[in-house]
Amino acid sequence: MLEVIKQPWPWYVAGPLIGLTVPALLILGNKHFGISANLRHICASCFPAKVPFFQYDYKREVWNLFFVAGIVLGGALAAYFLANPAAIQVDPRLAQELATYGVNDFSGMVPVQLYSWDSLFTARGLIMMVGGGFLVGFGSRYAGGCTSGHSIMGLSTLQWPSLVATICFMAGGFMMANFILPVILNN
Repeated sequence: MLEVIKQPWPWYVAGPLIGLTVPALLILGNKHFGISANLRHICASCFPAKVPFFQYDYKREVWNLFFVAGIVLGGALAAYFLANPAAIQVDPRLAQELATYGVNDFSGMVPVQLYSWDSLFTARGLIMMVGGGFLVGFGSRYAGGCTSGHSIMGLSTLQWPSLVATICFMAGGFMMANFILPVILNN
């Protein structure tokens, strides 16, 4: 059984499990799934200033903080107990393209040349990590939710704004991967 858990699950198993989260949350308590709102809940609970954005009953959403804590704990447990010692398999065409940008160490979960303490303090690292983090935060706030909230919960409940947000997420990801990322990696 442990070997089955260690292997990547096919889309036809993982997808329905993620999809069944939505009706389960709605049936069990009319709760909505999303991750980015948790930062607001944490700020509202830890910094009780008179900022209007944080003046709401965050205690009604404390279940979501437990959900996120479970994600973090589950990820840590999986990384420690279920780690697959085999090398990460990267498609040869992608590895060849990344090699043109000087990215060729795939020994970990992410390329070392892009995600390490040494690369963080380079111009490329700051743009990708700090700039990317800012853009994700800004985009989540501007769109009124994150990709999981809109693309999983919003689309399954047939919300028009979630369809628009998901289309924009996909278009932004396509533009980033094909046009902007090559420029950043060349520097």
